[in-house]
Amino acid sequence: MTHAIPRRAALGLLGTAAPAVVRAQPAGGWPSRPIRFISPFAPGGPQEVPARLIAEHVSQRLGQPVVIESRPGAGSAVGTQFVAREADGHTFLVTTTSFATLPAIMKDPGFDPFADLVPVTLISESSLLLACRAEAPFADLAALLAAARARPGRISVGSAGIGSSTHLSMALLMHRAGIELLHVPYRGVTQSLTALLAGDIDLWTGDPSIPSAQLADGKLRPLAVTTAARSPALPAVPAIAELVQGFAVPFWFALLGGRATPPEAVAALMREMAALRAPESALARRMAGLGATLLLTGPEALAARLRQEVPQWKQVAATAGITPE
Repeated sequence: MTHAIPRRAALGLLGTAAPAVVRAQPAGGWPSRPIRFISPFAPGGPQEVPARLIAEHVSQRLGQPVVIESRPGAGSAVGTQFVAREADGHTFLVTTTSFATLPAIMKDPGFDPFADLVPVTLISESSLLLACRAEAPFADLAALLAAARARPGRISVGSAGIGSSTHLSMALLMHRAGIELLHVPYRGVTQSLTALLAGDIDLWTGDPSIPSAQLADGKLRPLAVTTAARSPALPAVPAIAELVQGFAVPFWFALLGGRATPPEAVAALMREMAALRAPESALARRMAGLGATLLLTGPEALAARLRQEVPQWKQVAATAGITPE
């Protein structure tokens, strides 16, 4: 499959006027040129929040500007392919869980998630929310599971589209809980939320921040979150894992480099990002405000996550009858 790469869209040029705290780099050291963070999504997406804060910090510390570019297309495949092909050692991908799910829904996403990109770090993770209308007959997750077992295929759940993280998370729930829901795909989570509020579907799943107003005014009932433990942002809402053993679908952001990224680049980025792990850092505060847990746990943890999730999502897609295109 061939996708035209759109014209470069520079979203921000950070660190061009570096303050006095910028450290001079030794001759021949990394970085030797401006650094690029590529977002494989349309401008304005949530991944830009940590990307900008990290870019500003490392730009000041490393003495090179960090440019953030948007290269959307094909469900994030276009931007990911671009980074996979770059050999300058200064181009990085700021991506999401879609990096692990694309190989499950595309025959050839145009990159090998293990061979073509170099893990730098998981940035953060958060939960998806499973919710229903306030007047729904199931008062909690246990009641929903009981109703789904009693009426297989009769309770509907909306997603952001076939193969999306919301679709695959519900496919995994059906598999692990031994239930059958009617999957109804939409063109995005906002469209599926509109359908839920209109009574067209019974369940909705997506980022908890999206229906925050409806949750606050009591129009929606939160049933569960998809992370292994409860979300700090929704401590009263149970995790699905409390009733479905082993279920965990965190939604994460991550940073990866092109295949030519040198080890010293990964080491330098991790060294300079260490300060961002402090609870009082701007990044930590912002991610906490979004209900996310800041990680910055390094390349080994990201590599381990990918080794676990890439085959998992392929298996889930096959079980759900999703044919890669």
